[in-house]
Amino acid sequence: MDNITFNMDILFLEGLKVTPQSSVPAFILLLLIYIFIMVSNIGLAVLILTERSLHQPMYLLFCNMSINDAFGATIIIPRLLSDIFIPITERYIHYYECVIQAFCAHFHAGICHTVLMIMAFDRYVAICNPLRYATIMTNRMVVKLSVSAWAVAFLFVGILVGLSVCLSRCRWTIFNPFCDNASLFKLSCENVLIIHIYGLGMAAVMMGCSVSSVMLTYLRIAKVCLSSKNKALNSKALQTCATHLAVYIILLLSGIIIITLHRFPHLSDYRKLASILLHVVPPAMNAVIYGLQIKAVREKISIIFTRKK
Repeated sequence: MDNITFNMDILFLEGLKVTPQSSVPAFILLLLIYIFIMVSNIGLAVLILTERSLHQPMYLLFCNMSINDAFGATIIIPRLLSDIFIPITERYIHYYECVIQAFCAHFHAGICHTVLMIMAFDRYVAICNPLRYATIMTNRMVVKLSVSAWAVAFLFVGILVGLSVCLSRCRWTIFNPFCDNASLFKLSCENVLIIHIYGLGMAAVMMGCSVSSVMLTYLRIAKVCLSSKNKALNSKALQTCATHLAVYIILLLSGIIIITLHRFPHLSDYRKLASILLHVVPPAMNAVIYGLQIKAVREKISIIFTRKK
């Protein structure tokens, strides 16, 4: 690509690298995964919102996760699908579209951590302080926690992407399947040390807060369960907490792998694959894990399919 002949607001996007022979299978597989993510997450959110028996804080908080998963997949997958059959040398994206995609990609990841933190708080109150659960986790509190989860992620990511947007540009190539913040600041020839420090600091704060809050919550829950002789309580706590913990571990490992691979340029192909999986695997797994493991949700899904038959 001859950069001189192109408008500075037009960027070359590497996209998903597939051979011509594997284009059709890759397209079909990615499309089926996207359909599954949208149907499962939106379906679960609609089920929770329409069934009055599921209007409980735990399920209402999980609606945040389902909506965010559908949002995260929509930001990345449709663009990948549209580029599969376009030659790599002809894949372009406007700079403002790249900025929006980068913001939304990081926004999705940030919300995952903040939502899981408030869900851990909900489980803590429910198991460790059950007598006051109804007075603490009111509808107003659920709304406050949900708004806070989205607002904190919006603020952190807004500053991060804003710092990259303020840089001048001397390059026009995005060496990534989709735009992210690293792709944006790599377009500049300026010193990006501040962005590196803020980005790593933000990731450390976000992951540090989520890991510490989840660890402290589950240690407290484990202590209550060990000291309690109520088998029903312990069984319910194990079921709901194991579900939440499984979702959290999948998210945490996905984020750590990408951050680690960014520090090894010779592993760029593995990083690109991992960055796609971050927006594919957790959204596809979350609805399945919650839908099949939580008894109340599983029973409602079973009733719906029984009525149709």
